[in-house]
This record gives sequence, C-alpha cells and structure tokens, in this order.
Amino acid sequence: MLILLPHLLPRCEEALLSAEGFLAAAKDSVTRIVAPEGKLSRAALDRHQRAAHALAWYATYVEALRQMARWARRLEHQKRLGEIEKLILQTAFGEYLAQLAGGIAMSQNEVARPYDLGLENSVVGEFWTPAVDEIVQAGNARETRAAIADHLAAHAGAMTIGDPGLDETMGLVREQFFRFAQEKVAPYAHGWHLRDELIPLDVIAQMSALGVFGLTIPETYGGAGLSKTAMCVVSEELSRAYIGVGSLGTRSEIAAELILSGGTKEQRDHWLPLIASGEKLPTAVFTEPDVGSDLGSLRTRAVREGDVYKVYGNKTWITHAARADVMTLLVRTDPATSDYRGLSMFIAEKPRGTEGEPFPAPGMRGGEIGVLGYRGMKEFEIAFDGFEVPAANLLGAEEGQGFKQLMQTFESARIQTAARAVGVALSALDVGLRYALDRRQSGQRIFNFPRVSDKLAMMAVEITVARQIAYYAAREKDEGRRCDLEAGMAKLLAARVAWACADNAVQIHGGNGFALEYPVSRILCDARILNIFEGAAEIQAQVIARRLLEDRGN
Repeated sequence: MLILLPHLLPRCEEALLSAEGFLAAAKDSVTRIVAPEGKLSRAALDRHQRAAHALAWYATYVEALRQMARWARRLEHQKRLGEIEKLILQTAFGEYLAQLAGGIAMSQNEVARPYDLGLENSVVGEFWTPAVDEIVQAGNARETRAAIADHLAAHAGAMTIGDPGLDETMGLVREQFFRFAQEKVAPYAHGWHLRDELIPLDVIAQMSALGVFGLTIPETYGGAGLSKTAMCVVSEELSRAYIGVGSLGTRSEIAAELILSGGTKEQRDHWLPLIASGEKLPTAVFTEPDVGSDLGSLRTRAVREGDVYKVYGNKTWITHAARADVMTLLVRTDPATSDYRGLSMFIAEKPRGTEGEPFPAPGMRGGEIGVLGYRGMKEFEIAFDGFEVPAANLLGAEEGQGFKQLMQTFESARIQTAARAVGVALSALDVGLRYALDRRQSGQRIFNFPRVSDKLAMMAVEITVARQIAYYAAREKDEGRRCDLEAGMAKLLAARVAWACADNAVQIHGGNGFALEYPVSRILCDARILNIFEGAAEIQAQVIARRLLEDRGN
C-alpha cells in the first residue's frame, strides 16, 4: 500500500525547522572549536578540518531541504504539485533527515556524524521530533521508493523527472536543447569518447547557431541575454548527452564574465561579440603544476617590453587548449610579490592548432594529457617561453587585478558545474533505467528486483535535490546577490550525486558495466572529474565552512 503522508508539505516544513535548529547548534559547536577566543583561526580550521567539513555538508543538506520545500510550495501554488513530486519530496526529506542524525557521506569512506561536530546526544534528540520521525519512516518506506521507480518505468525516455518548477520560457529552452542533444550528440558521444576524438566542428557550429556560446552575454554584444537559470538548463541537457559538449560553453561563460566584469569598454566591444557568435573559442589558462587550488601562488610571469608582455612559465590542465582561439591567461606581473596581489589577467589571442601542430604560436609549446574521461576537448600542459601578448590585452588595463577578476567568475563557474553534474547524473539514470527494463534475470526484468529499482528511485530523488539547489544559486546570481556559499553547496552536492548515480548505474549493468562498449563506462569516468575540478570537494567544503563561520568569528 502506498504511503504518502497527508499534509506532507506542512510536515516537511515543520521538520525543516528542526533541521535548521540542529544546524544552528552545530555552528555554535564548531565555532567553539575553531574560534575558541572569539576569532576564527585559519590554523584551527585546518587542524579541525573534519569538524569544519562536516559542518559544510550538514549546512548543504539543510539548504537542499529548504530548496526542496520551496520548490514544492511553488508548485502547489501553481497547482502543479502532483503525486510524483510529492513522492520525491517525501523521499528526499526522509533520507536526508535520517542522514543528519545518522551520518552524511563526505566520500566513500568518510562519514560526518553529529559527534564530529561536537554535539551531544541530547541535541540529536531535540532534532528528532515526531514530524522528523514520521517523515523519515514514510520517506524510506519500500512502497514510496517502489512508486517512484514505477513512475520512472512508465516514463522511460522522458525529458524530465516530474516538474522541475520552470516557467514556460525555460521549459521551451529545455525542450529545444533536449532534442538537439539527443539527436545530434547522444548517438555519437560514446564513439567520440572511445576514439578520444575532439567534438566535431559541425556540432560546435550547430551549438553556436543555437546561441550556446552567447547564452548569458547581453544582447548589446550579440548574445542572448538569458539568465543563469537558462545556463543551468542548457548545461544540464547538453551534459546529459555528453559532458564534453556541455562543458564547451563553460569556457565561453568564464571568458565572457571576466570581460564583462573586468574589461574596459574597448575590450568588451571587441571580444564579447566574437565569443557570443562562436567565432572565437576561448580556453581558461589558470592552473600550474604543483599549485592546484592555491592560485595565489602562481609563478608563470609576464614581463612588459614596450607594447607587449612576454610570458614565461608552465601551465597545466588546460581544456580545449589546442583548438581555442583565445586564452584567459592568469600570470604574475609583479615579481616582487608571491601572493594573489601580483597577479594579472590577459586576453591572449593565439592561432588555432591542428592535430599535428597543436600550438603553432612562437614562444608556446605543449603536449596532451591523457585522461580517463571528460574527453572531446582534450587536456594539455603548456610551456611559455617569451610568448607575446599585446599590452592592450591586459584585462581592465590595470595590473594586479587578476585574482580579484577571477574570483568574480567563481560563482557562475560552480553553478554551471553543478548543472553539468546534474546532466551527467541524468545520463546515468537514463542508461541505468533502460538496462534495468531490458535485462532479464531468472525469468523477469531486473528492474523488478527492489535493490535495482531502489537505486533508480534514489537517483531520481537526488537529481531533483541537486537540481533545485543549483537553480536556487542561479536565481541568487541573477538577482545580483552574493551567492558563493550557495554556488559552492550546489557544486559540492551535485558532484557527489553524479558520482553516486554513475556508480549505481554501473552496478545495475553488472559485468557489462565494466565493458567499454557500454556507454555507462564513459559516464562513470566523466562523473569522477566533477568532484575535482572547479574546486575539489575538500577545498569546496573548506570554503563553505569558512563562509559559514566568518560572521561568528569576527
């Protein structure tokens, strides 16, 4: 018998209040650990990383539940809250509330529990109210997950899982890109991956015609002038077909935001129309060997000689570098500095490379880095030895602003990464569901086995959760509000969801999941990178924790 709680949404909102009180107690407790004298200590934050990162995950879960409740309330007001949306809501609350008390997986073998936060059992007891207990039992009931799985089976191949809560315009955007991606990308993606090929130029041309590269660039510069929510929708559907295609737009998004927020009028007028049209494909050249996430320690330098800067040093993990026409290049222009204050950003044009000669520019050479997944654009390391950049291409025409300029793009980059992760998770659900419905074992579809259908149901639930927190961050960005915390939470959670969905899809495939011929093997490899780039999960948790505690430590 189906267990769907009466008055579900009010009960979820009641339970959310308990979760918020639990989080407030956790913040107080961790503050006492890392700011014992009333001031946040970076050394203490590092030393008590487990407590700090546990707080980041607990806060992310509470925010995710808050956004799920708001999503359901909006749908209810619009008379669009149907049975499948209620089932997903109930299961999301049931599972995440239970994990708040019992432990949240930060990785496969690291579980954050209340005692890691310094909380006494009495705090957990206060959190575990009758509303929480009721939702946990109903949300984790066998019948609830089975009903979600049955809905998935009845709607296999559908564009969405339930109602994502978008307006009519965004719904049309999703439909357009869903059809494009499923027709022009999905049938060929696995072949491109297996052959380690670049995404064909004719596909890029079609993406350009659809406005992918100018999606959020203002119309005055030839872009579509759409919202970050639109960016999420487009990134989801493209990444659902192939993360390489979904990630092509990221480079244009980063370059455009850098130029919009930090460029001079002349730079905006010149570069933005070229990027929006797809005539110039950008790449981001930030990372260096042995530096990783500590961008303030970059050593690649640019020395001014007359009207040009000459660049010397090494960069690595540069995506789509050979085919790109222009680099957003972060280098050190002040040799007297060793931190972020001496960094500057350049818009460095380069000739497009070929397979035989990837970097034909003087003063520049590089080689490909072989990778497990995230193919289609290829990764490179680059060595600069006197590579020339016109002084007019210094972003903002002022040295020392590079790090600040880059920080202004991190919110959008992490929101888009969360959207790409949702797309990869959707891809895993698509292939896992299809295989479960087709594969027969012991005279029946393996979908009929609860351990298989439960996996699929939880994929649908967590995809919805990750999507809603990503949309929330995008709306905050669109409203001009600071959203580094929300963007970081969205990226942290969505990356884990993508990996969990991909791993479970492989498990559903059994031995065939380990065979290269099956697309799920590619999806697994593609999902793994999401927890690393745009801020590894550990770095992301550290940043979230610091933001949560900074007001209390000052």
